[in-house]
Amino acid sequence: MKRLYALIIPAIFLSVFPPLYTNERLGDPHYCATYGFSEGLAPVKTCDSWEFIDKAGTKVIKSKFDEARGFSEGLAPVRIDDKWGYIDKTGKQVIPPKFDHAFGFTDGMAGVMVNGKLGYIDKSGRYAIKPRFDDGLFFSEGLAKVKISNRFGFIDRRGAYAIKPRFDDAGYFSEGIAAVKINGKWGYIDKGGRFAIEPRFDDAGYFAEGLAFVKAGPKWGYIDKTGSFAISPQFDDARRFSEGMAPVKLLDKWGYVDKRGRYVITPRFDLAFDFSEGLATVSVGHGWRYVDKTGKYNTNLRFDGALIFSEGLAPVMAGDKWSFIDKSGNLF
Repeated sequence: MKRLYALIIPAIFLSVFPPLYTNERLGDPHYCATYGFSEGLAPVKTCDSWEFIDKAGTKVIKSKFDEARGFSEGLAPVRIDDKWGYIDKTGKQVIPPKFDHAFGFTDGMAGVMVNGKLGYIDKSGRYAIKPRFDDGLFFSEGLAKVKISNRFGFIDRRGAYAIKPRFDDAGYFSEGIAAVKINGKWGYIDKGGRFAIEPRFDDAGYFAEGLAFVKAGPKWGYIDKTGSFAISPQFDDARRFSEGMAPVKLLDKWGYVDKRGRYVITPRFDLAFDFSEGLATVSVGHGWRYVDKTGKYNTNLRFDGALIFSEGLAPVMAGDKWSFIDKSGNLF
């Protein structure tokens, strides 16, 4: 089930190996953590607090936050002491810190946790849906997955059940359908709660670019929206399609296939992630690099950690500190 959420929150890839490059080689990286750029700004941690920088590296929001996330729909979640609120791009606190946790805005609404329950607020900070769910996800295509009494269903923007909780697990809606688990098997439902693809898979991801990765027995393949295999189960692991290519694992190495299942980049990486803005993050030996769609590295540099490109820049790590790289391999 983790596959459904792999791209929702950026992962920081921490290395257990010694630094591959000194601070001088990496242009003096000095951030302890970051989530990358969104809407022109990036939250960065300077080891004692979080701030926001622009693409020139200038601190544009200098308030000291205990924790921060990226901007979405003009607002960013920030934590002060033990409560979360939201700021705008001037750094103004537009929703005061009063939540136990807070998530990004999608479709004009954001999930917040209060006393162990999930609810949703609008951009004024008022509850659009009062906290009453045990867990859930963001709104996608007008519906949000929620959990109550160990069952998963979907609510609309008023908080009414569009699909009543009856599933053992669920993903989110993408391209009109959502993966759901019932009686130990995964299938896909439409927004009316009807099965578009009957449950028969051992695991399932969400649809992207018309295909979804699913597990049948020990192998992974890709199905279309009729439930037919577009790429037969043959891989030991798989991820979603992005920019026409998908990372797949065969034996102990990762490569990339096109939508016909043909290898565009033969398996040779220890780990591989989705393409974003023409480049993909891959692990090779004891370091991380970026490859283009021909499998060529964009720079000779290796990093101790690397995130995906967003708005032309990607966070990279040397030792335990982060900096940013552009697509030409320039660091700042």
